[in-house]
Amino acid sequence: MNTPAAPLPGGTWTLGDLTVTRFGYGAMQLAGPRVMGPADRDGALAVLREAVGLGITHIDTADAYGPHITNRLIREALHPYSDALHLVTKVGATRDEEGGLPPAREPAELRRAVTENLEHLGLDTLDMVNLRLGDARGPVSGSLAEAFGTLVDLQREGLVRHLGVSNATAEQVAEARAIALIDELAGQGIAYVPFFPLGGFGPLQSSALTAVADRLDATPMSVALAWLLQRSPNILLIPGTSSVAHLRENVTGAGLRLSDDDLAELEKIGA
Repeated sequence: MNTPAAPLPGGTWTLGDLTVTRFGYGAMQLAGPRVMGPADRDGALAVLREAVGLGITHIDTADAYGPHITNRLIREALHPYSDALHLVTKVGATRDEEGGLPPAREPAELRRAVTENLEHLGLDTLDMVNLRLGDARGPVSGSLAEAFGTLVDLQREGLVRHLGVSNATAEQVAEARAIALIDELAGQGIAYVPFFPLGGFGPLQSSALTAVADRLDATPMSVALAWLLQRSPNILLIPGTSSVAHLRENVTGAGLRLSDDDLAELEKIGA
């Protein structure tokens, strides 16, 4: 694979003993329309190989995408994996016939999900598994003790290296840390991965992003990516796409340098 001409925007971040590029890749869209297929196999393989060729070492996936389609594409495109490449997957939800993501957090369901992720990705151990909580509308309060405890057991069995949570409340993050006692992450800081980094902009957000983008002769999406990388060093990006050209545009856009005035204007969003 080609060596990237320049480092990716944002540098790297350490997740326990894993070093990943802060600009990662979210593979959900590779599963096709409604994340249910049929997938564009050749296009998906090209995007995945381009991502690695650009130097991306953090790919976010889940066996629920498709279901199973995305992980099988990742295996076909990239297996055997480079030691530098880290696949981060999610468990805790499955797919229904309407494309929904009903919870699947019972111990047996989580064990089956980990086993299927291992099988479809062609791995003996998963680098990192995030427990998906909440629902399609956002986080939902409630204890995660039983579900997260099951993942801790799988970690002790050597099937998982590191654990995280997705779509969680602040209380659930604290509960997960207390259960897992991941000293490596506590020492390095906890990464924050916005799983919908380019979507959901309301009128106020769009107005601020457009104003900054117009001054810089850039797109609002480029400003959004660059802003997230510059906002805090522990923010890791996983913007998804099924297009090689769009992937390259995202990488270029994330390298946009924002001035202090630009950042101050953007920080007013939601204030």
